[in-house]
Amino acid sequence: MAQHLQREIEQLKKKILSLGASVEGSVRKAVSSVQQRDTALAERVIAGDVEIDQLEVDLEEDCLKILALHQPVAIDLRFIVAVLKINNDLERIGDLATNISERAVFLASRQQITTPYDLSAIAEKAQVMVRRSLDSLVNLDASLARDVCRMDDDVDALNREAFERAKNAIQRHPEQVDILIAYLSVSRYLERIADHATNIAEDVIYMTEGVIARHRAESPGLTSPGDMSA
Repeated sequence: MAQHLQREIEQLKKKILSLGASVEGSVRKAVSSVQQRDTALAERVIAGDVEIDQLEVDLEEDCLKILALHQPVAIDLRFIVAVLKINNDLERIGDLATNISERAVFLASRQQITTPYDLSAIAEKAQVMVRRSLDSLVNLDASLARDVCRMDDDVDALNREAFERAKNAIQRHPEQVDILIAYLSVSRYLERIADHATNIAEDVIYMTEGVIARHRAESPGLTSPGDMSA
């Protein structure tokens, strides 16, 4: 029975990593579709969301089946609970990649303007966070997960700067309001992707250490159990 449970857990690992790779690819393509005004690429991301949704449903069913049949405890239970949560965050990142791609289609149909903020900076940070959160999952690396949590403040700051720059640009060029709001939406979606990457990192910390990093007095996930005062 124990060996059977471990085999099923190994299958879960493979499936969550496969989903993660698909989602990471969707984000990368979505960002490229905005930067390159590539509607065909954007449409491929939008069409691919159906597959990501199905992978998420299948993974959830697998987790629930294992919980019902094996009633795992301790580290195995923590792992399955974490996979359920990470699964949901990955599906949401896939949805946000679709939202970015929809904005890419809109922007490609409008006048090309200079982006009022550094889109590449916030896009790069968000993508690095997704990639590192998945690396922390692959390697069960709580230290790397904490690095991801720290990066979230940088993305928040970039998003606030994007809002201010877009607001100022709208005041100077009211005729471009629809285009500027679309670019601002892309920034907001990237910020939310970073939030979900942070959630994944926090779940890796929970999985490896049994520490719930959310809603802590400190910045999330920055303090390891050994650093906490008694």
